[in-house]
Amino acid sequence: MGKVIAIANQKGGVGKTTTAINLAASLAVLEKKVLIIDADPQANTTSGLNFAPDNDQHRTLYEVIIGQISVEDALIQTEVDNLHMIPSHINLVGAELEMLDVKDRESLLKNALAPIRDNYDYIIIDCSPSLGLITINTLTAADSVMIPVQPEFFALEGLGKLLQTVRIVQGGVNPNLAIEGFVVTMFDGRTKVHNQVVGELRDHFKDLVFETVIQRNIRLSEAPSHGKPILLYDIMCNGSTNYLNLAREVMDHNKLTANEQ
Repeated sequence: MGKVIAIANQKGGVGKTTTAINLAASLAVLEKKVLIIDADPQANTTSGLNFAPDNDQHRTLYEVIIGQISVEDALIQTEVDNLHMIPSHINLVGAELEMLDVKDRESLLKNALAPIRDNYDYIIIDCSPSLGLITINTLTAADSVMIPVQPEFFALEGLGKLLQTVRIVQGGVNPNLAIEGFVVTMFDGRTKVHNQVVGELRDHFKDLVFETVIQRNIRLSEAPSHGKPILLYDIMCNGSTNYLNLAREVMDHNKLTANEQ
């Protein structure tokens, strides 16, 4: 059964979508079968993988969640071998209202994914920055949540609300939800405050902080405008190396967890 990892942080601008796209692409390059799901109405993951949200707006996550189409009908092959995508669209904003009166509304995404989970080694979900019903659905469907953190003090202060939401989900609809880990993004080792914040993060969360840090890299910020993950845009840059290393850490963690079970 594929492992479902939600990439979440209610604070914008921390590299959430960049991490979702490039972790998924790196896992695929490392010969894993991967599905990436864009669960954000802004559809940045969708456009970042070279698919215009309006190209086929009737085969998106919105239609899957409200039950208009099957999850199989929404799958798109990306430019990366082994990587499929379920795109998003601004219509997803309306899904929360339509879900309010639905039975087991927190589990709609989990139930929709059930028929295809065994087809993938990893399912990566890019969450919306809000902590609404769509995000609750992603956390209910997920085995774990990965939290990108920009090494700024205000970013640390914002973690409390997200962790509280995770605890609520753990105490209710998904008691098995785990913290996959915190990944430091946009890191500049020359900056004193960045090193200080990363030190505090490791002191507080210990082994939950990935060893790999994602360095600040202009090529990473350029790649989405070309509709490509960093591995297809510039395989030689630090961003490619960082995300490949992160993918290897995720795979090693998954092996360790499987052995413990």
